[in-house]
Amino acid sequence: MYTELNRRRFLGLSVATAAAAALAACTRTPEPTSQRVLPTDTVVADYESRRPTSGTTVDLPLSAAAFTAAVAGETVSTWGYNAGLAAPTIRAKAGDRLTVNLDNALPEDTSIHWHGLALRNDQDGVPGLTQDPVAAGSEFAYDFRLAHPGTYWYHSHVEMQRERALYGALIIEDPAEKLVYDRDWVIVLDDWMDGVTGTPDDVVKELSGGMSMSGSMPGMDHGSMGSTPAPSGGSSGMKHMLMGSRSDFLGGDAGDVSYPFHLFNSKAPDQAEILTATTGQVIRLRIINAAGDTAYRVGIPGQKLTLTHTDGFPVQHQDVDAVVLAMGERIDALLTVAEGFTPVMALAEGKTGQALGLISTGTGKQPLPAVLPDKLEGTVVDGGQLKAEPTVTLADRAPDRTHDVHLTGGMAKYDWGINGNRFDMARPFENSFDIKAGERVEVKFINDTDMWHPMHLHGHTFQVSGGGARKDTVIVRPKQTVTVIFDADNPGQWLTHCHNAYHAERGMMGVFSYIK
Repeated sequence: MYTELNRRRFLGLSVATAAAAALAACTRTPEPTSQRVLPTDTVVADYESRRPTSGTTVDLPLSAAAFTAAVAGETVSTWGYNAGLAAPTIRAKAGDRLTVNLDNALPEDTSIHWHGLALRNDQDGVPGLTQDPVAAGSEFAYDFRLAHPGTYWYHSHVEMQRERALYGALIIEDPAEKLVYDRDWVIVLDDWMDGVTGTPDDVVKELSGGMSMSGSMPGMDHGSMGSTPAPSGGSSGMKHMLMGSRSDFLGGDAGDVSYPFHLFNSKAPDQAEILTATTGQVIRLRIINAAGDTAYRVGIPGQKLTLTHTDGFPVQHQDVDAVVLAMGERIDALLTVAEGFTPVMALAEGKTGQALGLISTGTGKQPLPAVLPDKLEGTVVDGGQLKAEPTVTLADRAPDRTHDVHLTGGMAKYDWGINGNRFDMARPFENSFDIKAGERVEVKFINDTDMWHPMHLHGHTFQVSGGGARKDTVIVRPKQTVTVIFDADNPGQWLTHCHNAYHAERGMMGVFSYIK
C-alpha cells in the first residue's frame, strides 16, 4: 500500500479541503519512496524486538460507534469507544504487550493513534502514512510493546473524530516507581460542543472561511476583539468562532472556537466527579488535555501542586499554584488532601468556563461551581518550562542534523501550515523533514504567526533545549522559537503537527521521514 500513498486518504485534510487548498510550490525534491524506511520494512520489526518485554499481554477490545449520551444534562448524539463518553482507561506496565482489537461500527473510516508512545511505526494509527484506514464495518488489531512508563492517551487520528468522544487514557505503570502516593486519579479534560451547538465538521466549515466571514470586521486582528463568541445568525452567520480570547500566559490570542461546556472526566461542573479520600493522603493526579482548541489552567485555590512528570517523563519536582496544559499535553502532580472538599479546577485559559472535579474527605459542604474563584494566580508554569529529571536527560551530543520548522498561516484565511506549505495528503513526503537512524536531530519550532501552537511529534520524545523537560508536545508562543533535540531511534514515517485540532485540519502538519 505504501507505493500508492498519493492515492490514500490522510488525516488532517478532507478530500474537499485538499482540493481547495492553495499548496505552496515544492522547495526541494523529495527522496523516492524506495529510499524511505516504510512501516512495513523489516527494520521496524527489528527495532520492536529490541524493546523490553515483561512477558505479559494486556488485551482490550474497543468498538468505535455512534451512541446517545447526556452532556451537562443535555442529550446528544456523538461517537465514542464502547458506547461511552468516558472511554476505557487502559492500564498496563512498562514492558507489557498491548493488544487492542478495534471494531469500526462508525459510518466512515477510523483509526487509533497512541499519543506519546515510542512504538513500532506500523501501529501509530495515521491512515495513509502508517496504515490503511480502518474501513466502516471492518476491524483492525493493534499489537505492540509498551516501552516507557508514564501518562499517555489514545485517540482517533482521522479528521475531526477526536473532537467527539473518540479518546481515552493510557496509563503505563513503572514497576520500579519511586514516587510515593496513596491514590491515583486520572483526569481527562475536554472542550465540548458536539451535538449541542453543532458538529466538529460545522466548526471546520465556518473557520475555513477565515476572518473574511465576519463581514463588518474585515482585516481586524483576531486578538483585538471582545472575548465573546460571534453572534449566531445575522449578517455574518458565525456561530462557533471565538473573537478575542486572550491569554497573556500564552502570548496573546488563546483560541479560535467557542465551547458551551468544559468537561472533567466527561462531566460538566454541575455534575462534578467526586474522589473520596482521607485527610493527609497523597493523590497522584494524572492530567490529560484531550481538548481541540482549549488550554487549561489547572490548580486548587489556596493549595500548591507538586509537578512530577510531563508527557510521561519525570521532571525535577516543582511546587506551583497552577499549571497550564496545551491540547495533547499531560502533567502528573502530587496533592496532599485537606479536610473537607477540595476543588480541582481546570480554567479554560483565556476563555470563559471551567472543568471541575472534587476530592472529599466526607466532611464539610460541597462547593457550588458558581462560588469558586475564576482565577488561579501565583506561580504558574507549563510543561515546557520544567527541567528534566537527570535520569532521563539526553546525553550531551552535537546535532547531526538541524531542521527549521516554521509555523505559518493565520486567521485571515485560516490557512495554517509549516514552512509556508499546507500539508497535502496526496504527497506526504513532498516537504518532509528527512532524518537517518542513529542521528541526533535538532528541531527549531519557529512561530511566525500571531497564535500559539502546541507542536506534537509522533513516535519519539524530544528534550527542550537547555536541560528542559522530555516531552512529545510543547507550547510554541507567537513570534517565539522553541528548540528541541531528539535521538532518531525509531525508524519509520512520523507525523508532526499542531495539536490544535482545527489548525492541523487546515494544514499545520508535516512528516519526519527516516531515509535509508
